[in-house]
Amino acid sequence: MAFFKKLKDRLFNSSSKLDEGLDAIMQDGAEADAPPQLDEQADQTEQSEQSEQKTPPRPAPGPTPETTPDPIPQEIPPPISELPPEAPVEIPTAPSRPAPTPAPLEIPLDDPAPQDTAPRTGLLGRLLGRSEQDRAPRRVLDDDMLEQLEELLITADMGVDTALRVTANMAEGRMGKRLSATEIKQLLAGEIARIMEPVARPMPLYPRKPQVVLVVGVNGSGKTTTIGKLASQFKAAGKSVVIAAGDTFRAAAVEQLQIWGDRAGVPVLTAPEGSDPASLAWDAMAQAERDGTDLLMIDTAGRLQNRADLMEELAKIVRVIRKKDPTAPHNTLLVLDATTGQNALSQVETFQKLADVSGLVMTKLDGTARGGVLVALADKFGLPIHAIGVGEQIDDLAPFDPEEFAAALTGLDTE
Repeated sequence: MAFFKKLKDRLFNSSSKLDEGLDAIMQDGAEADAPPQLDEQADQTEQSEQSEQKTPPRPAPGPTPETTPDPIPQEIPPPISELPPEAPVEIPTAPSRPAPTPAPLEIPLDDPAPQDTAPRTGLLGRLLGRSEQDRAPRRVLDDDMLEQLEELLITADMGVDTALRVTANMAEGRMGKRLSATEIKQLLAGEIARIMEPVARPMPLYPRKPQVVLVVGVNGSGKTTTIGKLASQFKAAGKSVVIAAGDTFRAAAVEQLQIWGDRAGVPVLTAPEGSDPASLAWDAMAQAERDGTDLLMIDTAGRLQNRADLMEELAKIVRVIRKKDPTAPHNTLLVLDATTGQNALSQVETFQKLADVSGLVMTKLDGTARGGVLVALADKFGLPIHAIGVGEQIDDLAPFDPEEFAAALTGLDTE
């Protein structure tokens, strides 16, 4: 997929960190393959034997080899002229013998020849037949290696609990086995995908009009750009969308949202600067009901989870929306900045209490070495992950795919 390629190309910090870490782990205590060394020695012995076999037919001193090649080309033409008289003598003997029998016998002899090159019985043949996977350095999966893997995953911001759980599942039934870096990547990607498979769900759509989508998050998490990208996708799917600029305290935020509304071809409802955002949400819901709009996306001001006054203001917006429609907001999306790392865990915990978060959107995965925090979020909270973003373009937001994300995060080449 094009988005997976973009994700893999841009999610370079996390994947490169895991790649380098795995390489270091493999080099630290990696076991050298003994058979290849024996095969190389066998190769040398075979070459020496071949050289010894070639030397006996030419035991003469220096002048003799120089005289031998000269008469050979001179003696070739005379026997060629002498062959015709002797050839008719051998020709009648050949047809007398059953000719068709040797022909089919020669055909199978030609076929196994290329097959014999791969499964050669000698040590040299086994060396030549080894694949790159077989030649890759391997290391026994033991307690020391598991501890190094845990530290590596924690460095990628996967969290202590999740890192311990992932490595324990990787080691189940494999302790004492010799694994390569590629095999470890495959196991790691499989465990990550298994954890994230249950939470990979798109944002649900309901028949009720308007479907109110409240977007929350801390300052600079990417709420405005996420709203514009989602609005563009919903409109492309045939839905009518309206955006309400709920950040009434910053004129720059309203202007930015209007720019994204123009890009998506979606109208943006605004209010005078400094007005009550809860009042704007009420008015936007009333207008969306009159117009029969499918989706109403309400932006909110960025607020830190440790600011009690700002969080109370968000709780007020939710109360006002529910007075207008007891079932609203139908979706509460928490937009998370991937660069915040483990701080995203406390954000989810706080916003979930006040705004009843129903789904997550992770942004800025293209500029972080902490992409593993998304795995920790899925493991701890189990909230649906609707989409991930890897850029500023309007199409740089896509539904979350656990297998593609796991492959991109671990640097595993799936092509």
